[in-house]
Amino acid sequence: MSEQNNILRYINLSDSHLKSKSHRTSYNDLKTYKNQIYTGMEIGKSHYWNYNNGKWYEVKNAPDKWKFTFNCVKKRYHSAPRNTGASIQTKYHWYLLGDQIATKLDANSYLTTFKGIKYKIGHKRPYWKKFSYEYPEQLSYKDKLIQILEDILYQLKRE
Repeated sequence: MSEQNNILRYINLSDSHLKSKSHRTSYNDLKTYKNQIYTGMEIGKSHYWNYNNGKWYEVKNAPDKWKFTFNCVKKRYHSAPRNTGASIQTKYHWYLLGDQIATKLDANSYLTTFKGIKYKIGHKRPYWKKFSYEYPEQLSYKDKLIQILEDILYQLKRE
């Protein structure tokens, strides 16, 4: 099934279908994937978000290089099941790597598609003073990012 059909199928799920799904584990339970221990959403599950009124700001730094900032309150397309997910005020730090294709529609409008991968760098629970990567027993932000980028290069060279 194509990714687009998968998204459309997900959008068309009824709320009763979502509520009837049994959850084998809770959000905060320890889980394993390829010998890696993690918490949060189970591998293979998905979200669909609306990014209404997002603000994208960019500055050209070189002929083929831009720096950008995107700010938005994202909202779930379907409501979260009761008593699931992270606590309010939990923060997540993601590293995104992707392709953006922008097609000019008129003088002031572009149809924009951004597709890629996001990697969790760390998180900060509401009662923590720092992000997880700032604690001594964890990889630092820089080391985690280097690990991610080296893995991306390794995978890309294998293709």
